[in-house]
Amino acid sequence: MKLNELTAHEILKEISEKRITPAEVYRALREVIKAREPKVHAYAHADDAAIAFDEKNLGKIPVPIAIKDNICIKDYPTTCASHILEGFRPPYDATVIKKLREAGLVFLGHANMDEFAFGSSTESSFFGVTRNPWNLECVPGGSSGGSVAAVAANETIWALGSDTGGSIRQPASFCGVVGLKPAYGRVSRYGLIAFASSLDQIGPITKDVEDCALLLNLIAGHDEMDSTSANLPVPDFTKSLTKNVAGLKIAIPKEYFVEGIDPEVKKSIFEAIELLKSKGASFKEISMPHTEYAVATYYILATAEASSNLARFDGVQYGLRVQPSKLRQTPIIDLYEETRDQGFGAEAKRRIMLGTYSLSSGYYDAYYLKAQKVRTLIKQDFDEAFKSFDAIMTPTAPTTAFKIGEKTSDPLSMYLSDIYTISVNLAGVPAISIPCGFAKNGLPIGLQIIGKPFDEEMLFRIAHTYEQATDWHKKRVNL
Repeated sequence: MKLNELTAHEILKEISEKRITPAEVYRALREVIKAREPKVHAYAHADDAAIAFDEKNLGKIPVPIAIKDNICIKDYPTTCASHILEGFRPPYDATVIKKLREAGLVFLGHANMDEFAFGSSTESSFFGVTRNPWNLECVPGGSSGGSVAAVAANETIWALGSDTGGSIRQPASFCGVVGLKPAYGRVSRYGLIAFASSLDQIGPITKDVEDCALLLNLIAGHDEMDSTSANLPVPDFTKSLTKNVAGLKIAIPKEYFVEGIDPEVKKSIFEAIELLKSKGASFKEISMPHTEYAVATYYILATAEASSNLARFDGVQYGLRVQPSKLRQTPIIDLYEETRDQGFGAEAKRRIMLGTYSLSSGYYDAYYLKAQKVRTLIKQDFDEAFKSFDAIMTPTAPTTAFKIGEKTSDPLSMYLSDIYTISVNLAGVPAISIPCGFAKNGLPIGLQIIGKPFDEEMLFRIAHTYEQATDWHKKRVNL
């Protein structure tokens, strides 16, 4: 039995029956991290004594976890994988970190990510590229690629990521693990360094659906520190793991199966549909006509919010400060410009400029305001579908993982990697990606299930039913 390959619920059972100890699990993971990190590079910061194992302060769930590098951990390097935040150590814990501490989880470190979550491949990190554990020549997806790769490579038991346009689900699909974007407002964003505040959501990344439900139990709930946090009861999500989909009505949007989808991905999705049909669920094709506008809408709104959120990084308050070599304007303006020029990477600069442009005088109405109106139409597509159906099922991504470097010179092609996940964030609904097969190239394929607002229970019910009838989630990489 390899401790690092176990799920959280398996570890908790082994600990409760006194066959293993939390310290043994932690040590096993540290050894695996040491051996595999040179190949995978899942972590941005994983060797700081500030959050080392403390056997005296273990709680009910002493299971090691990796945290995406944009979620604040008090006094621990939190950099969003950006040079501009180099050396920054937050003076407080994010609400999700506080909740995990109370539950007794053990922190392994901050996982690598695309800089400020700007990307779909984890190639834009200041700390270097993260690799897909199933094929080290391929990307793990992004922007939560480090968190997902750490789970897939068994360098952690589970992880937290953030999802702005598919940043948990797309890499989960590429790496063959479970990734959930909860409904907007289900999990507090306090302490999450913002990319696009109306779209961002923290969520769990795990080896199976049961762990995903358990981790969501720990982090969900209203938070007075977050004005967008929903003041709603939080159910016990583990009670949704019933293996029963009889009578459920599931929609299949035809817009998600158009030209560009890999035939092997399409085949795996329809095999999953047939399996769930055999369990009593019914399926019907529908149209969600505004889906085609989702990518354009997202990249106007997300970059606009990013340009606003990143204005705070100026060399004065946080992280990097670059003193200008010569005076060109005023000392403070030169400081801002030098710091931002050296501190931000190419993709961050690209998105800041795009967002600033769409918010500028003369273009606000033509771009930003119009995008907000189209966002409403996209949400109405979901509202209409959920009048008749319990859930919606689609591929998570149109292809399996692509090669490192394949799309870095073509930003538009990179942006299209999230074409099946973006609409979910625009509508604010929950969605989960689960493994549903492997392509001939040996890379995983993901199935996306989308639910009604705050109906994560339905997602777990369907996902668990499918998972228990297959073995995809049991496969482990050999590194």
